[in-house]
Amino acid sequence: MQLSKFSDYALRVLMYCGLRDGCATPVAEIAAAYGVSQNHLVKVAARLVELGLVVATRGRGGGVQLAVAPVEIVLGEVVRETENLELVECMGSASGCVLTGSCKLQRALGRARDAFLAELDLYSLEDLLKPKRQLQARLFEGSN
Repeated sequence: MQLSKFSDYALRVLMYCGLRDGCATPVAEIAAAYGVSQNHLVKVAARLVELGLVVATRGRGGGVQLAVAPVEIVLGEVVRETENLELVECMGSASGCVLTGSCKLQRALGRARDAFLAELDLYSLEDLLKPKRQLQARLFEGSN
């Protein structure tokens, strides 16, 4: 199983913002730090704003920053909101599989997905931000 780039980038944006200690950070800075597409990160940041996890300010000194404390951001909840969790066609509402209703694949994959999310629910953004000083040194070296 692999998370989409969207979910991966959402988690990375949250980590970056969490390491900035309340400073608004331009999306361009985050994109440059991770070496990823700024255009893609703009869409990710917009979704995080919709979810109420970050706030965005425009203009000079603007950017994105966390809207809630890192301890309140549960990784499983972020993934649920940013990832397509219908792992196979039959898990969707418009399944066209002829085996739907007779096959155990849907149940097995559903249980595996639920176990994956349950594990992520044990972690908050705050957990990802440790050791904070080491992460800041690695991520921000040369950016300020």
